[in-house]
Amino acid sequence: MILSLVYLDHAATTMVRDVVLVEMLPFWKEEFGNASSVYPLARVSREAIECARRRVQLAIGAVFPEEIFFTSGGSESDNWALCGVMRAHAGKGRHLITSKIEHKAILNSCAWLEKEGFDVTYLDVDAKGEINLNQLDDAIREDTVLISIMFANNEIGTIEPIEEIGKIAKRHHVLFHVDAVQAMGCLPVDVQKLGVDLLSLSAHKFYGPKGVGALYVKKGTKIEPLIFGGHQEFGMRAGTENVAGIVGLGKALELIVKEQSDYATKLVSLREAFIKEVQKQIPFCHLNGHRVKRHPGNVNFSFEGVDGRVVTLLLAEKGICCSSGSACNSHDSSPSHVLKAIGLSDQEANSTVRFTFGRENSFSEMEYVVKMLKEIVNRLRNDG
Repeated sequence: MILSLVYLDHAATTMVRDVVLVEMLPFWKEEFGNASSVYPLARVSREAIECARRRVQLAIGAVFPEEIFFTSGGSESDNWALCGVMRAHAGKGRHLITSKIEHKAILNSCAWLEKEGFDVTYLDVDAKGEINLNQLDDAIREDTVLISIMFANNEIGTIEPIEEIGKIAKRHHVLFHVDAVQAMGCLPVDVQKLGVDLLSLSAHKFYGPKGVGALYVKKGTKIEPLIFGGHQEFGMRAGTENVAGIVGLGKALELIVKEQSDYATKLVSLREAFIKEVQKQIPFCHLNGHRVKRHPGNVNFSFEGVDGRVVTLLLAEKGICCSSGSACNSHDSSPSHVLKAIGLSDQEANSTVRFTFGRENSFSEMEYVVKMLKEIVNRLRNDG
């Protein structure tokens, strides 16, 4: 029996919740006013944006609503955080620190900054995907401006010691940016407790719409605009606002943060049951990432002797959606930079499949997926 659809790729994207869509709909039709205009129709859009801004502020523990800037998504937020801060502080220093397992939005921003004459230190990670805090401390120099480390890795799920990094950054008077795109809604995020100066998030990872995100910038943090033009977003991010998307982001974030504890508990239960059954039924498999300090809904397995991309294609024929790596790199045939950084060989990296769970998943679905996965892996090994 093939289930209609088993969606296990929530790290790539999530569906928009009905209640979120209902709140968004008026801003595509009846309430279509440009939020920068002055007539009543426009004021409805402006008030909706500011309502969403306050929702984000409360969800992440920011002090002021004007610390929240809406963007087109996580990639823009990451680009802006790194490029905007480094350009704004070029007179003080030209050095930033990140890790080798960051999202390509970070790594490619770093590559651009290096071409512009900035200096980047890429921290190693251990076999579980954790950075070394002593290595981080030693890497900080007099000209270090910024540290950028992701909260939870999108491929292997490892959670980094963000609060400890925040303390190190503060002690050295260095700014700290966190890519929280994967963590938001699944893990507690409080910018005050974590000690971060900038934080990126993206709506489509927590049941909001695609094409909208936000960047938290702590008040007093110097940052240059990335997009120039009009006066939108306090003069820091030009372009007519995506009102419907912003409304959807605010509502989706408000909902998922209220549910965060129960949501994470459910995901961990599904994750652990799945890991247990896969390891029990399929020999010669290896779980990648930290076993304990792990995103609640992330499972990343390498299956010896098979091609992970072939496994995902064959699972898709059974109605199962998963991935062989980050969705952003799905058309790149080279081994994952994350898996290489934790010490996997090219062959091991290419044998990897990622399963990421969400609100709608059930234990009966997990049983079906394990059954199909076992059949497919065994067939590929026998054929090989």
